[in-house]
Amino acid sequence: MTQAATKAPALIPPVAPRRPHSFARYGITVRDDYAWLKDENWQEVLRDPTVLDPDIRTYLEAENAYTESLLGHTDGLQKQLVAEMRGRIKEDDSSVPSPDGPYAYFRKFREGGQHEMFGRIPRDGGAEKIVLDGDALASQHEYFRFGGSRHSPDHRLQAWSADTKGSEYFSIRVRDWETGVDLDDLVEETDGGVVWSKDCKSFFYVKLDDNHRPMQVWRHRLGTRQTGDTLIYEEQDPGWFTHLHESTSGRFCVIAGGDHETSEQRLIDLEHPDAPPRLVAAREPNVQYSIADRGDELFILTNADDAIDFKIMTSPLASSERKNWRDLVPHRAGVYVLEHDLYAGHLVRLERANALASIIIRDLETNEEHAIAFDEAAYSLDTIGSYEFDTTNLRFSYSSMTTPSEVYDYDMATRARTLRKRQEIPSGHNPADYVTTRVMATSHDGAEVPISLMHRRDFKRDGNAPLLLYGYGSYGMAIPASFNANRLSLVDRGFVYAIAHIRGGTDKGWGWYLDGKREKKTNSFDDFAACARALCETKYTSTRRIVAHGGSAGGMLMGAVANRASDLFAGIVAEVPFVDVLNTMLDDTLPLTPPEWPEWGNPIESEKDFRTILSYSPYDNVAAKNYPAILAMGGLADPRVTYWEPAKWVARLRATMSGGGPVLLRTNMGAGHGGASGRFKRLDEVAIVYAFALWAVGKAEKGEA
Repeated sequence: MTQAATKAPALIPPVAPRRPHSFARYGITVRDDYAWLKDENWQEVLRDPTVLDPDIRTYLEAENAYTESLLGHTDGLQKQLVAEMRGRIKEDDSSVPSPDGPYAYFRKFREGGQHEMFGRIPRDGGAEKIVLDGDALASQHEYFRFGGSRHSPDHRLQAWSADTKGSEYFSIRVRDWETGVDLDDLVEETDGGVVWSKDCKSFFYVKLDDNHRPMQVWRHRLGTRQTGDTLIYEEQDPGWFTHLHESTSGRFCVIAGGDHETSEQRLIDLEHPDAPPRLVAAREPNVQYSIADRGDELFILTNADDAIDFKIMTSPLASSERKNWRDLVPHRAGVYVLEHDLYAGHLVRLERANALASIIIRDLETNEEHAIAFDEAAYSLDTIGSYEFDTTNLRFSYSSMTTPSEVYDYDMATRARTLRKRQEIPSGHNPADYVTTRVMATSHDGAEVPISLMHRRDFKRDGNAPLLLYGYGSYGMAIPASFNANRLSLVDRGFVYAIAHIRGGTDKGWGWYLDGKREKKTNSFDDFAACARALCETKYTSTRRIVAHGGSAGGMLMGAVANRASDLFAGIVAEVPFVDVLNTMLDDTLPLTPPEWPEWGNPIESEKDFRTILSYSPYDNVAAKNYPAILAMGGLADPRVTYWEPAKWVARLRATMSGGGPVLLRTNMGAGHGGASGRFKRLDEVAIVYAFALWAVGKAEKGEA
């Protein structure tokens, strides 16, 4: 778009006052003059953002106004981007109904609707019935997001939860399918999940404590107040998180606890909900496991016995302690077993080797195996869970960066494959107009880092194209080369879209993750910079034509590469960025700090960890140097990456950098970690990111909208 003649002049960048503050550990003094941006009553702010300290609110609003003054001239472009992205969304989209007994359950949107509706149809066809209307429920609130939703075993009731603040405290209610009215039951401050007892008279849930940690499992009996609920299990280690799910057969409620290195599970027999939970196998440091059940046998996915990329073992249900585990699918180095699922006659596992996934199916009678795989250079493959255990049907989804998502039903016995849904792009999409490919970058230590790429087929590889490089690289999370219709708005404007599969993720196995955490964390940053350089060397782009993008822990990656390799980038977008790593890891009252110590290290108890984190923490390593244009985005009610992290980072950047920029901060004053609620409102935030990216490479002012 052309710059509007009426563009308002940019405001003067806000200056956050320095309020001298420092602390000393291990003989090292750390200055933190922007510590005041962390509200002393931050727990209350998470629950009610209106109680934020007025000085902090004034500063954040001034930053928002400054960002608007610089990006406001892209309003027209942003509106066009939103219109394009919305045009690719099938507005009345619905899921493939999932059968369970006499019904098949589904989720759908109405035309123009922001939020999902939950419903069902008779299994063999008939009129649909909606039990939860997200748009109607959201109309009472500025923010609304569903948590869990689960029908009772007798199909009469629907337990559901929602967060109405953006703080991820979910309230659970129970709706009657026949009347469409909620019962009087209200269970508050939960993680949103529900597991029903078989008699449908009670359900289990996880309650969050005052520090937003899921530590307690409770049982709620219908028709009673939450104050009368029964505590079933309480985790004593503040570094562990606890969650619930139904077992594969539906027989048990699984209490799954763990941190990033160790796990432990307990089983509640849902036929006997009064019985105490039973331990599967006692926790052992650095041993992870998860169970699936079939009859009197457990199938256990684990890294026990130094199986770095995991293996599958079995044990008797009645004597499931570790000494009774036996190999079923042995460990194979470099073949990472992500997950396993179990049906009456088949074991399914999702594997990844060299950043490509496959589904392996084992017949449990014959032990014969076969694989489902696809031919594109880069793609995403996932299994979709089933309500039913005694079935030969496996549902899975497939997509690539150019191919919209497809959902298949696969008969594990006959191997027949049925396409049940192909993602519709109402405004049109021809996959043949685009190319997806894979490039390898050599990092500083010789590691080969995969990069998934997408560009138009008529793209010229001459180094002139702008490129958006996305990265994450933490917690063992792999970034799939899946379809995302929003990206087409950049690619159709001449961008190359690239995903850097850096260490810290499990894209090349669990060892790939281990090589990007704790004392090896800087490998993630160096891998990302190596990917940027490789894309320049191969003429996909050039230095200062790259916009880097990451969020949460990927936002920490953005802060680190801004400090370490700023000369490569035209712009950096850091969404809800985890940039104040040292201070956060030193504050054990924050929701995520104790569970994060296995990932980053514990600087409270270890001088080595303190020095390691201090050496790369983005906030603590801001320097008097040139920085590219930076857009940091935060959420006031975010319990994961608190609002003050990007605020402090931007304040220190602006006060310290010697040139470059500008540096922008945009805080959503009514949302949390996931940004705006509603599928279309979220597009407004994506449009800001893309408008900034286009602006950073000089394409927002040239009629290229």
